[in-house]
Amino acid sequence: MQALTLHEDRFFDPDPTVRGIARTLYEGTRGLPLVCPHGHVDPSLLAEDRPFPEPTALLIVPDHYIFRMLFSQGIPLEALGVPSRDGTPVEGDPKKIWQLFADHWHLFRGTPTGVWMSHELYEVFGVRQRLGGDTAQAIYDEIREKLASPEFRPRALFERFNIEVLATTDAATDTLDHHRAIRESGWKGKVIPTFRPDAVLRIAAPGWRGEIDALGRASGGEVADYAGFVRALEERRAFFRSMGATATDHAVLEPWTAPQPADAMEALFQKARRGEATSADQRTFEAHMLMEMARMSTEDGMVMQLHPGSLRDHNQRVFERFGLDKGADIPVATEYTRNLRELLNAYGSDPRLTLILFTLDESTYARELAPLAGHYPALRLGPPWWFHDSIEGMKRFRERTTETAGIYNTAGFNDDTRAFCSIPARHDLSRRVDANWLAGLVARHVVELDEAREMARALAYDLVRKTYRLDGAGRDEDGATKVAQAAD
Repeated sequence: MQALTLHEDRFFDPDPTVRGIARTLYEGTRGLPLVCPHGHVDPSLLAEDRPFPEPTALLIVPDHYIFRMLFSQGIPLEALGVPSRDGTPVEGDPKKIWQLFADHWHLFRGTPTGVWMSHELYEVFGVRQRLGGDTAQAIYDEIREKLASPEFRPRALFERFNIEVLATTDAATDTLDHHRAIRESGWKGKVIPTFRPDAVLRIAAPGWRGEIDALGRASGGEVADYAGFVRALEERRAFFRSMGATATDHAVLEPWTAPQPADAMEALFQKARRGEATSADQRTFEAHMLMEMARMSTEDGMVMQLHPGSLRDHNQRVFERFGLDKGADIPVATEYTRNLRELLNAYGSDPRLTLILFTLDESTYARELAPLAGHYPALRLGPPWWFHDSIEGMKRFRERTTETAGIYNTAGFNDDTRAFCSIPARHDLSRRVDANWLAGLVARHVVELDEAREMARALAYDLVRKTYRLDGAGRDEDGATKVAQAAD
């Protein structure tokens, strides 16, 4: 049986000069609080604060990073206990699921998922033997026993992880009852919502009418025309802000922005209500609504996040059987310079707007994203996300954007996860990679050590708080929400 170890110099350069500087820089950031401004942790987890049921329900079944790799090797999602949309049976024995995962643990060598899971096992659960087929059941029992203790309840882990603030991602129609329950519980953990209206903007989607009906119920009246639709979105944004939200989030296939006349938008809205909207109609509708979202952000101060370039649910059979977010979102080439020109000409110099751009297309880093962020005051570059939140992906991002945009036109780090226990692992990886990158700059005398210390702290903590306007949002002693009024 081989021991599980985490080398203290992991992810640092083998060159002794760079490695020594990286250690110094990392020591300055490793203890900073975790700021998590964008993620997908279910708020009910912290509202109810129930014990986690057992290891697979916590670590495997909800994590598409894990089951997509196993699926790629021919392991059915049914065998991993992923719930089906129609309720047909899937594997229900968690020990069998865990054993299957452990038998294939070698698939994750060299991947971010392998790095994160090793950190979770070692740092969170105190496991000291390597995961594998022969150790699977012993490790399962060890984790299950710990999950039954008060120290491993969700709120206790939140505090142990030193999370300063955690933002969830919530539909525009969400009642935010779980957020309200957290606020009213008296617990001091700061959990805030994020406004994501994607479902009500996708007018060609089969379930759009149901989403519009839900929007009407949430906003207090029927949404029968385009003007009423815009008013409902403004009302929902105000409600989210009253619950502590500081940001919105928008996922589109392409970041095309183009204003449309009001009568054209009304015609598209009514066409959608009749169930006749096409994908081309939706493209036009979303292009205009991104302009509207930017306009609303200049008025209410909410930071706007844009996630383009992912062809969602590429595997139709998996989508039909298991639903959304099952590891089949595949990147496409993405163009920003022309697509965003209308929005940036209208609002890119407005000090009231902060727009954070994310990408899956690394070829755009130096060619488009860095020059855009290096010019427009409103624009910030989000960190590499999803497939690129990896050791090499983070390095490439820094190398290709910093010379043109600097680090202060970036948004720091966010973990973008629904896997709660991986949060500290992801932040630790980012802080180590950034420390090592900065150490290279120091070793080559590009920046001085004291400057690198400031840059390391900015990347780990300061930039994300400033970019997401978290310094001015929170709860006062009476529990009332304070929303930042001033722009960056």
